[in-house]
Amino acid sequence: MDLRTLIPKDAQAFRTKTIDKLMECTRGEHALRRVLSPLDLTLMGIGAIIGTGIFVITGVVAANYSGPALVVSFGIAGIVCAFAALAYAEFAAMVPVAGSAYTYSYASLGEIWAWIIGWDLILEYAVSIAAVAVGWSGYVASLAASAGITLPTALVNPPSTSGGLVNIPAMVIILLVTLLLIIGVRESARVNTVIVAIKLGVILLFLYLAFGHIQPANWVPFMPFGWSGVITGAAIVFFAYIGFDAVSTAAEEVKNPKRDVPIGILSSLAIATVLYIAVSAVLTGIVPYSLFAGTSAPVAFALEQIGISWGSALISVGAICGITSVIIVLLYGQTRIFYAMSRDGLLPALFRQIHPVYRTPVKVTILVGTVTAILAGFLPLTTIAELVNIGTLAAFIIVSLGVIVLRYTEPSLPRPFRCPLVPLVPILCILSCGLLILALPLVTHLRFVLWLAVGLVIYILYSRHHSRINEDTSAVECWKG
Repeated sequence: MDLRTLIPKDAQAFRTKTIDKLMECTRGEHALRRVLSPLDLTLMGIGAIIGTGIFVITGVVAANYSGPALVVSFGIAGIVCAFAALAYAEFAAMVPVAGSAYTYSYASLGEIWAWIIGWDLILEYAVSIAAVAVGWSGYVASLAASAGITLPTALVNPPSTSGGLVNIPAMVIILLVTLLLIIGVRESARVNTVIVAIKLGVILLFLYLAFGHIQPANWVPFMPFGWSGVITGAAIVFFAYIGFDAVSTAAEEVKNPKRDVPIGILSSLAIATVLYIAVSAVLTGIVPYSLFAGTSAPVAFALEQIGISWGSALISVGAICGITSVIIVLLYGQTRIFYAMSRDGLLPALFRQIHPVYRTPVKVTILVGTVTAILAGFLPLTTIAELVNIGTLAAFIIVSLGVIVLRYTEPSLPRPFRCPLVPLVPILCILSCGLLILALPLVTHLRFVLWLAVGLVIYILYSRHHSRINEDTSAVECWKG
């Protein structure tokens, strides 16, 4: 039975948008260019996932939550992400349209859920970009210090943190990436490819240099904060995995999305998980976990502690390059979500305007770059990371629920990639994401609820009146303002 027949026809908030209707707006002269390959997507995923997670968050979580059991925290978070990745891969192959979880929710659960998850994703990506830029700034300061240059603390820290006033380096890198994305997605992908190659080389170099310095005594006690610390650590290192979902935002610019997007999502997550666990084990094996409490650059710090100063400086350079690639992919993903929501009428028309030469959404790119630069300049890292995590976990829950619903409402739809063991895998994703949400601090829950409440007010006052779900849109009409 089609469950949507139970919903009144005038209940617009609960109406879904057909896949054919969603696909219609990806055609025509105003469409985005399809230029990305499977390798581009895999590198985009690696570029987004591996960055701040290895080079910044590892130290914070080891010192305060997991201890040497950091490897377990990463393993738990990786398993949860694997469940979510399978759900994303099914949708991405079936609905190769910009917007990621927002678009998938529109196709399966209805407009109100699409709006909620879209509004959630705006929070997730915006604060992700800011958090990663803060980590980038920390490594710039560390590299400068190793070269004998001390940057003014007032200009590399946000207010109320180590005497800071504004984090200038974090703001500058976001604005530079914004300029790159305006120029074009093909150019951005090429820059990302080079940066990812450098990043992977640096990580492998760290593992090679540090492996011989592992002291098994540093792994004792293995769980100094108990299982509660490990679970809380998993909820926080979850931030490190954010990025594979950004691959799905590129679906509309992929040459063969039905095949290539699932490849990009699953392969990038698998590679990242292996590297995260390897680095975590080596990191806590060469330096006592408690020493990481005083550094925002744990990988470089660890090499300093074992006397490999030249390696520390090289790691800092690699970290700066690697974290830059994360900013590129996340900023890209954020703009495409705005773009998709605007095309559906839920956000103002300026967000869907494409530059006639660059064929990129220039106005929304400038807006996102400016806002996230301000966030990075003035907010502390911990607050940002926790907000990102709860937003991402909520998105994973809704996407998994959407897979189950669409299997029952549209069982005959072509599915080039099928999530295995439905509904078991999506249910496991929902339950595990729910557990990690509960492990986050109460203040994070309150901030998230407040954000969603603001979003619902905007939907009621603006979005539902401008929604185009009732229009019989053609490829041309999708772009009319």
